[in-house]
Amino acid sequence: MAAQSKHYEELKFADDFMFCKVLTSNPDLCHEMAELVLDRKVGGFVKINRQKPVEITSDGRGVRFDVYMEDDTSTIYNIEMQTGEVKNLPYRARYYQGMIDLDQMARGAKFEDMKTTFIIFICLDNPFPEIGLHRYTFFNACAEVPYMEMGDGSYKVILSTKGKQDDVSEDLHLKAFLEYVAGKEPASDFTSRLDAKVREAREHREWRKEYMTLLERDERMREEGREEGRAEERINTRREAARADAAEEELMRMRAKLAAYEDKYGPSDL
Repeated sequence: MAAQSKHYEELKFADDFMFCKVLTSNPDLCHEMAELVLDRKVGGFVKINRQKPVEITSDGRGVRFDVYMEDDTSTIYNIEMQTGEVKNLPYRARYYQGMIDLDQMARGAKFEDMKTTFIIFICLDNPFPEIGLHRYTFFNACAEVPYMEMGDGSYKVILSTKGKQDDVSEDLHLKAFLEYVAGKEPASDFTSRLDAKVREAREHREWRKEYMTLLERDERMREEGREEGRAEERINTRREAARADAAEEELMRMRAKLAAYEDKYGPSDL
């Protein structure tokens, strides 16, 4: 959820709530988008989840994926909309990969049964501005033998709406999609159909109610956080005041001792 809340009617496709709702409620569009961003055929979806939680660590820490799919070719797809900070994106991708793998193992998968995974980030910023591509595809490879893949079946794809290179000019559908994500008007058949679903979603009463409930929850949590911060500040203020009082008392004791010394032995050189 964005730090500055929007009215439900203002939500666009790139907003997390709308992104998840539109894709998971329209598997055909989600499937088409997956093929578009990956530039490959994708099997038929057998599972599609919104905000899929994975919490399998002993301390209860986990992750909540935006849109999580599995297809009939034993492939997992995780698509994340990234509207904020991107500098730690490589580490997030690493963490997400680990959680997906642990989730498979927790469900009884053996090493040889591990599924191929594609973790996809769609970013409104560019995590690699010095390169400036619109699409980056990463996989584990051998440094000594260029393009020799390790073969572990794990891939990360990062899309950026702020690419500067001429790397998508021939792929007009992907170019139109990235421009639409960035906030421009739909300029392709796919983005037009996507935009139509966004407009429909804005009229969905139950989703509006759910969104407002989430906003209220987030605001309540922020207020609780602010109150905790104010309480901590008050505690710290009292601690500092107590330290200052103790220091003042110690100084007065030292002065009293010095005065008693001077009365007995005369003025001190201190």
